[in-house]
Amino acid sequence: MMSARMHRWGLVLGLFLLPGAFAPGLLAPAAAQAPREVRPPVSRAEVALSFAPIVRSAAPAVVNIYASQKQSRARNPFEGDPFFERFFGGLAQPERARQSVGSGVILGRDGIVVTNHHVIEGMTEIKVALPDRREFEAEIKLRDPKTDLAVLQIKGGGTFPALELGDSEALEVGDFVLAIGNPFGVGQTVTQGIVSALARTQVGISDYQFFIQTDAAINPGNSGGALVDMQGRVIGINTAIYSKSGGSHGIGFAIPANMVRSVLDSARSGGGVVRRPWLGASLQVITSELAETLSLPRPAGALVSGVTTGSPADQAGLKRLDVIQAVDGVEIDDPDAFGFRFATKPLGGTMRLTVLRGGRKQDLTLRLVPAPEMPARNATVIKSNSPFQGATVVNISPAVKEEFSISGVDSGVAISEIEPGSSADQVGFRKGDVILTLNGQRIEDTGAMDRATRGRSYLWRVTFNRGGQTFSTAFGG
Repeated sequence: MMSARMHRWGLVLGLFLLPGAFAPGLLAPAAAQAPREVRPPVSRAEVALSFAPIVRSAAPAVVNIYASQKQSRARNPFEGDPFFERFFGGLAQPERARQSVGSGVILGRDGIVVTNHHVIEGMTEIKVALPDRREFEAEIKLRDPKTDLAVLQIKGGGTFPALELGDSEALEVGDFVLAIGNPFGVGQTVTQGIVSALARTQVGISDYQFFIQTDAAINPGNSGGALVDMQGRVIGINTAIYSKSGGSHGIGFAIPANMVRSVLDSARSGGGVVRRPWLGASLQVITSELAETLSLPRPAGALVSGVTTGSPADQAGLKRLDVIQAVDGVEIDDPDAFGFRFATKPLGGTMRLTVLRGGRKQDLTLRLVPAPEMPARNATVIKSNSPFQGATVVNISPAVKEEFSISGVDSGVAISEIEPGSSADQVGFRKGDVILTLNGQRIEDTGAMDRATRGRSYLWRVTFNRGGQTFSTAFGG
């Protein structure tokens, strides 16, 4: 039997409503129910309950996304190197073009579109196709892999149909929802279902895990489509399913509208990155064993395992072994729930943390400020003939560490961008890799990295950090 796996596809929901299905007394014991008259329906309204008015309003703003990436077939200069083929996988030459198809939602009459990041990841050419068959080129305004969201801007100007973002915090389990997308490329499809669960964490889709779960039937091509409430507002962006076979088993996930709103606001304000509050503390899941050790009634909350000196958490008085139990009065079950609540807070204000310390509850006030850019990034593109050719490197700062989820290092330079088809791309370096040493030289900043890659070398010795683990290797030039 195949093991369960996640599929990053959008959600399609299917269910029919029966007139009178939720009539008062339906769930009462049989003996307590009053006899009711049974008669045939006498009007069209009694025969069919339709979602057509909502669909007519919402469907024109749900679009198809066609993305592609042109690539050259230049020979990989590191092909045949044992380490890189073992560590980074096979070094087969890239295809001349890669393509991706998904869905998106227009959230501004000026043509601003939200879709999933994985739909346009690595792509350089984007087209948006409206339901009325008009097609437009689009530019990428913002990529946010942390949330698996991306924001596009339709080129050429004009006014477009657009949907309003709803309040995902107002959702309740059992609410009816519609999903609109383009499954299998067959054309726009609308289906319906319910909210099966809220605040789903530990799903493994993105850094910020706090998903709306639905009983949607999800298929390829729906990624980035709209999950719409009964007022025609977008309350989620469909992103994945849980499946053993690749087909739908009625467990689908959507990114809540409140997270979408924070990413959209960042795209509109410019800068190309999402500016989120900086905590400056590491959090840990509370297991049953930890809950017993900490004398907690149940394994809930987020355990503080470390605090960065001078950070907002430090200034607020947060200490190691504190248990964060609530954010602005809303209880949290785990670090993922805290991360969502924290990341969707606007910069410039404060938030109230309720923590348990030594068996006593207390409230702390945390300032909502961005992580500092100290030192400055000083982004540098490596152009010399080396394994890093085509990579953009930046200096390490709290902001860079937050952006690329870097842990375990405080020095070196981080790879922030990789040109498709470049040497750095072909050997398998990734965004967020931190270069620590090169040919025995410690890399302190981007200037040192640029100088270290300029000379000709017959042997490149590299030490780098990826995902908190450090690796060292050497390969021929």
